[in-house]
Amino acid sequence: MDTGEIVVKSPGRTCLFGDHQDYLELPVIACAIDRHITLRAKPNGEKRLFVDTPDIGGHRYIDIDRKGPVPRGDYFLAAMDILEHYGCVPNQGYDITITGNIAINAGTSSSSAVIVSWIQFLVTAYGCSATIDKEFISRIAYEAEVAFHGFPGGKMDQYSIGLGNVIYLETGDDLSYEVFDLNIPGLIVAESGIPKETTGVLGELKEKALLAIHRVKEKVPGFDIKGLSIQDFPQYVPYVNDGLRVYFEAAVRNHDITQRALEAFRKPKIDLEHIGKLMNAHHHILKDYLEITLPLIDRMVDGANAAGALGAKIVGSGRGGSIVVLSKAGEQQKIIDALMQAGARDAYAVHVDPGTHVVTANQNKSK
Repeated sequence: MDTGEIVVKSPGRTCLFGDHQDYLELPVIACAIDRHITLRAKPNGEKRLFVDTPDIGGHRYIDIDRKGPVPRGDYFLAAMDILEHYGCVPNQGYDITITGNIAINAGTSSSSAVIVSWIQFLVTAYGCSATIDKEFISRIAYEAEVAFHGFPGGKMDQYSIGLGNVIYLETGDDLSYEVFDLNIPGLIVAESGIPKETTGVLGELKEKALLAIHRVKEKVPGFDIKGLSIQDFPQYVPYVNDGLRVYFEAAVRNHDITQRALEAFRKPKIDLEHIGKLMNAHHHILKDYLEITLPLIDRMVDGANAAGALGAKIVGSGRGGSIVVLSKAGEQQKIIDALMQAGARDAYAVHVDPGTHVVTANQNKSK
């Protein structure tokens, strides 16, 4: 079968609760936002894929019959290798253009949106022996970006983008999720213009947090941080030395905030003021315990709150990137103006997005 044009769109994402939690196999709450990566593919009659990424001035050729090891960090080839085990084997070439309006290196997962789009394209173009659904696309994206080469990171980005809407995600080996199909009025994303430090920050904080948890497990066999309440936390503090204590406490407090947010999202009507207060509490831990903010980020958060925002917090790995803000309905422009005055490179209203999907997949039987 000769496949016609394929168009795939995948959203960015912002993290509402649970930053620096998923690599500890603790849950997160995130939502897909209506900024997109768009992949357009047309058959070229050749035995190779030509991938053009004009937004970053890049392009590459991929031989569809290629063999051999995958270079470290080549997520495109990693995805192709993984999907080969599911019978997704390229049999014709395509000219592919990938563009988007998701800010790059800003903590809104532009890179993961590219990989999710790539995987959706591959299974649409070449088929697959597995059931192709949003969960499958999300899982393959996680394997390609994180597990394949053992990079630090969790599952939040890939599952938020693949599943869409607002999700509560249990990120451990016993992965499960809850999708909330709802609108959150008043969401704003503001970019600092400072590139985030993904790999270094994640690796550094992950190592320290895991070491702190390990220290407790040495003293308390069977200890599981998932079951630790904030009320019981003080009794475990003596098991962690001074240098690691702050990372242990941050993990416990952030997990508690995420659980309280989950309770709020499960209610018939969302209390946005309560959600905003929890966002502020989460930001406090990220700023004062994990120290992942910068002066500009702090000014943006303070400026948004001073202008009447319900809540604001840094997003993602930190030390740059973006923040997410929750404003009252009808007050977004006032908050956006305050963010720009505080030094944001850009700030804009966003809406919850339904997730990655195929826009067009025209198929014409070959003669």
